[in-house]
Amino acid sequence: MKITRLAMLPLAALLSACNPLMTASLDTLKAAVQGPEPLELTREQVDAVPYYQIVITAPTGEAVMALVRLQEGVEFWLASTQQVLMMKDGLAIRSVGFNDNLDGTHFIGESPFRTGLHRIPDGLRAERQVDFAGRYQMGARLISHFEKQGLETVRILDRDLELLRVDEHIEIPGLGFSARNQYWVDPADGFILASVQHVTPELPLRIIQVRPMKPNAQ
Repeated sequence: MKITRLAMLPLAALLSACNPLMTASLDTLKAAVQGPEPLELTREQVDAVPYYQIVITAPTGEAVMALVRLQEGVEFWLASTQQVLMMKDGLAIRSVGFNDNLDGTHFIGESPFRTGLHRIPDGLRAERQVDFAGRYQMGARLISHFEKQGLETVRILDRDLELLRVDEHIEIPGLGFSARNQYWVDPADGFILASVQHVTPELPLRIIQVRPMKPNAQ
């Protein structure tokens, strides 16, 4: 799957203007030398930008990313610093431009994210292959099992939502790495509105859907 610079040009002009997307990415740049700073973002700022948006929190800081392309179910999210996060069914499957990157994801069998985490049986086990070109690790086995934790109240901007929390315990034996991913999903349709995902061993991301591409979303 290839990203062309041409596809990014229309949004680049918007991101270079003075708006929350630019401000958030500048905060990320500052964080590299000053330490992470909390991102102040209001619903009015989000609604003023005509793109679906997510907020990511990385070890270096926070940034807003905008949806620039949807291709075969894969969402391409872009920050003004040209970092790209690709997601499918709420799961980060590839990253570009971060300090450490995930170069590919392939499920062995059906993806439980495609089914919807609200529908999976508790204790489900799954396996996928992940690629880390920077680590010279291609096709590394990632083994996971899922546990439903019940409903929790999650605040997104100015709204409190009752969401189902699902934990994913992951292990990459080839790297000696294990961690816990967490997903907060709409119990009605399984849409993932918030998550903490270890995209790579060195890139844990908190991802919040502040303007989700979801039917009936406001």
